[in-house]
Amino acid sequence: MAKKNNTIKITLIKSLIGSTQKQRSIAKSLGLTKKDQTVEHENSKTIMGMVNAIPHLLKVTE
Repeated sequence: MAKKNNTIKITLIKSLIGSTQKQRSIAKSLGLTKKDQTVEHENSKTIMGMVNAIPHLLKVTE
C-alpha cells in the first residue's frame, strides 16, 4: 500500500483529565479518545489549526 506524502500521525501524549471542554472536543474531533492513541490525518490547514490549539497534549510526526 502506497503511503501519501501529505499525511501526519498525531498521538495523544497526555490525558484529557483536567483539560477544558474545548480541548476535549478538539481531541475528540481529531479522533483521539485515549492516552497514547495514534491517528493519521492529511496535512491540511484545518487539522493543523486543531493541532496548534492543543500542542501540549499532542505529538505530531510526518
